[in-house]
Amino acid sequence: MKTVDRNVWIVLALLTVASLVMAQTETTSKSTAAEADTVTAAKAVKEAEAYPLDYCIVTGEKLGSMGDPVVRVYNGREVRFCCGGCVKPFEKDNAKWTKKLDDAIIAAQKPTYPLNTCVVSGDTLGRMGETVDYVFGNRLVRFCCSGCVATFNKNPGKYLAMIKAAAAPKATDSTEE
Repeated sequence: MKTVDRNVWIVLALLTVASLVMAQTETTSKSTAAEADTVTAAKAVKEAEAYPLDYCIVTGEKLGSMGDPVVRVYNGREVRFCCGGCVKPFEKDNAKWTKKLDDAIIAAQKPTYPLNTCVVSGDTLGRMGETVDYVFGNRLVRFCCSGCVATFNKNPGKYLAMIKAAAAPKATDSTEE
């Protein structure tokens, strides 16, 4: 009887160890996938323009006018301040300052935006109503409708590469005579 009890305990112990190993493998796989998504998103943000403004979003002072700018990252977005004193007001009312930053980025980048079509659907901007201006990282992205934003966010790197390619200077066919 003792041998049977011992064998039952061994089987139970082996099953427990096996289930722990499987759970750990599953967690590691999920973790690795999440890390890959984070790396991909971080790379896309980094490939979007770093910080397109030359002034502090809080005070309006020129960056560098008070020493080296203070750089912080919020939700994957780089923000530069003229001094350390501007960080606290930004953090206190993040939504207000982020909206102001988005508005400034849109105003700065809209005149030179390289596409007149939606980067996701290919439809002409404005054809389906008002164009949606969206800031990803610190880069303006324009859509034909709000429905395209979710598709963009699934693979921002793909669409940012399309915008970057459209903005690249076109090679000219000049021949010297």
